[in-house]
Amino acid sequence: MVILLHSIAWITLFSLPYLLRPSYNAAEQPHKPAYDDSINFILSRINDLFLVSFFYLNAFLLFPQLFYKRKYILYLLAVTVSFTIICLEGGLLRQHFQSVSGMHFELKKHIFFSFFIFIFILACSIAYRTIRDKIVADNLAQEKENEFLKTELSLLRSQVSPHFMFNVLNNMVALARKQSDQLEPSLIKLSSLMRYMLYETDEEKVSLEKETEYLQSYIDLQQQRFGKKITINTKFVEPDATYFIEPMLLIPFVENAFKHGTGMIENAMINIELSAASGVLRFIVQNKYNPVSNEIKDKASGIGLANVGRRLELLYSHDHELSIEKSNDLFTVRLQIQLS
Repeated sequence: MVILLHSIAWITLFSLPYLLRPSYNAAEQPHKPAYDDSINFILSRINDLFLVSFFYLNAFLLFPQLFYKRKYILYLLAVTVSFTIICLEGGLLRQHFQSVSGMHFELKKHIFFSFFIFIFILACSIAYRTIRDKIVADNLAQEKENEFLKTELSLLRSQVSPHFMFNVLNNMVALARKQSDQLEPSLIKLSSLMRYMLYETDEEKVSLEKETEYLQSYIDLQQQRFGKKITINTKFVEPDATYFIEPMLLIPFVENAFKHGTGMIENAMINIELSAASGVLRFIVQNKYNPVSNEIKDKASGIGLANVGRRLELLYSHDHELSIEKSNDLFTVRLQIQLS
């Protein structure tokens, strides 16, 4: 494809003098030999081959190997030698054929005309190489940026706070000691969570249904852990279509609610709402908080909301709205995402 485009460009460029020259008939130029046009055509094509060769010689060898490496004198010398060869080639051939046909050869006119054509080809060659290198550099930078974003997203995803797992395991140890009937369903839920975190999150997107199931299992385990010490209200509305979302994107908000909405808080309460309709996800997490105890927790907190905020910027830059409010001892997070 590239060779075809280059061929079309060269054919178009070298055809312009013939397409744009004024027409004439043989009666207007009776002194012109009959074979002059055919000879000029052959000589012009030979000269064109030299110019095309120089174009690629400069683009792929002289310019990158000399000019890019700041060997300016050598580059100028190489360009001068190339022009001399092209000029001599055309001049000697034309001088020979015109002397045979009895026509006068004007060397100065030939050099003057060849110089401007050569400069034009040189400029095109430099522009071609520069644009080509810019495209390659941009593609490489974009590829590096994509790899960086993938690595960053993978890191952010893996940084979901592990303290929850430790707390759940400690709670299960207590259930085992009590020989509680709740141990088996708790283990099943924990197994489901681990399976989701280890396997499902390798995918770029997961169904919103799976993400919701993960949230519900997490909430159930937390409810079992805290028991009657906290009131948890959930409202998960079944979506009106099949939607996909970045895995582990919503859980940090819920983790944050349990981290800051429990402990030294009277009548601890957490409300969680999730719905998806007309391609828009709406997610609300609200918890009571104690400004004094939260101040201590923030100093030792993990990635938290900064983590998920960064992920939202990377994944849904202009397709999300996130608001965080604190009022009347209530901490409220509202998230809206335009789902694809």
